[in-house]
Amino acid sequence: METQEKKSTFFLRNLARGLLWLGVIVALFVFTKYNVNKDLLVRFEPIFEKTGLILLIFCISEFIIGIIPPELFLIWALRSGIVNTYIMYAFLLTVISYLAGVGAFMFGRYLHNTLLYRYLRKRFLQKTEHLLRHYGLYLILVAALTPVPFSGVAMLVGSVHYPVKHYILWSLARFAKFALSAYVIWEANMI
Repeated sequence: METQEKKSTFFLRNLARGLLWLGVIVALFVFTKYNVNKDLLVRFEPIFEKTGLILLIFCISEFIIGIIPPELFLIWALRSGIVNTYIMYAFLLTVISYLAGVGAFMFGRYLHNTLLYRYLRKRFLQKTEHLLRHYGLYLILVAALTPVPFSGVAMLVGSVHYPVKHYILWSLARFAKFALSAYVIWEANMI
């Protein structure tokens, strides 16, 4: 029972951190929206209008340990101001993130002996590997729902040959994270 309590505490603590992180990003977004010179933001428009480039950057970020917070891409998706367009982009970003996680899982599962994987494991994943041994499924849920690097955890989970069906099922929680984040960001944009 003590182990179950530790796992639940681990999950709830990290979920709270994830919600706090979302709150910080939304607060910075709202602050920037009203306090940053619009001329400065206009300078970035030529980049923001290149949808393919933005999606490519997101794909790379999500596959390589989640370098850029996905919430920033959800904020980018607001630019049309049309709810249906925003939902479409939010869903597309969610699918990309989920598939990047599955790809990272497969990379870890089948290529765990590569030099690149060993480097990433040594550089970024050692602490996470300890957590995986201790918390298992809870770590997948935490990575899917919080700022813990989803692809990094997916790669690690794959490298220990976690069952594919279980990973695919539990990582679907990523859709809940994106749905909540997209909703909160949309509402914050209405402020």
